[in-house]
Amino acid sequence: MSESTSSARSVKESIGRYGVWSVGLRSEDPARRGDIAEAAAELEQLGYGAAWLGGSSAVRHAAPLLEATSRLVVGTSIQSIWQYEADASAAAFAEVEQDRPGRFLLGLGVSHAKLADQYRRPYSALVAYLDALDAAGVPAGHRVLAALGPKTLELSRDRAAGAIPYLVTPEHTAQAREILGEGPLLAPEFGVVLETDPARARELARDHLGLYLTLPNYTNSFLRIGFTEDDLTAGGSDRLVDALYAWGDENRIRERIDAFHEAGADHVAIQVVDGGSRDALPREAWRRLASVLD
Repeated sequence: MSESTSSARSVKESIGRYGVWSVGLRSEDPARRGDIAEAAAELEQLGYGAAWLGGSSAVRHAAPLLEATSRLVVGTSIQSIWQYEADASAAAFAEVEQDRPGRFLLGLGVSHAKLADQYRRPYSALVAYLDALDAAGVPAGHRVLAALGPKTLELSRDRAAGAIPYLVTPEHTAQAREILGEGPLLAPEFGVVLETDPARARELARDHLGLYLTLPNYTNSFLRIGFTEDDLTAGGSDRLVDALYAWGDENRIRERIDAFHEAGADHVAIQVVDGGSRDALPREAWRRLASVLD
């Protein structure tokens, strides 16, 4: 067994089949530190294997969660390569790995031209960033990539423990698994709406989707997996919304999550979409979902 395959298997075992994806867990507000620590401890108790920190997060955002737990793995989802220099990331990684070995995953991505002024040749820039991490001693098995397209998925296979695609479908997951092969980690994010009324559920999902429909990295991904330009207009067609988000009661959402595992996902990072502040901690929803997850 290769070192990379062994590392990916270890990561899969440590994060389990389910995690949560949250912007709120990365808050830098000192007044919220206690709430975040308490929420992290509850996530571990509920059986979630990982907490994925939304936004352009970094090691410092993971520290409070790691301190408050004993097993929970914390990952960045994602750390923008444009915002954090590779040398600084490597130094921060080394420190947290010494203190909490095996419990932090460096999730990296190229972000979007609309959000990063220095956005140029993103694939080449990501390769160079990985080269710098290699030189600084950050093991490939402790990093994952926010990969959507084939080239970056191949890079996830060859230069990381695997991929953490965002805003995807089981169809994308099946294609990604084919590219990655059996060994690497595949841990897609999936938005869920605990709402049984179709109109209200789709309204909440569209409110969340709106920003992403302005970002070519996502719209190109949607087109690659079979959606059309018509699906991308007017806030997204029902077909697009229903594919990208699960809505309904807990059992219906469990069925939709299962579809990702059946398509080849090792782990699903669940993002609660409820119309509230992105900085909120939807702890009641996390409890409800945990009750139907193995």
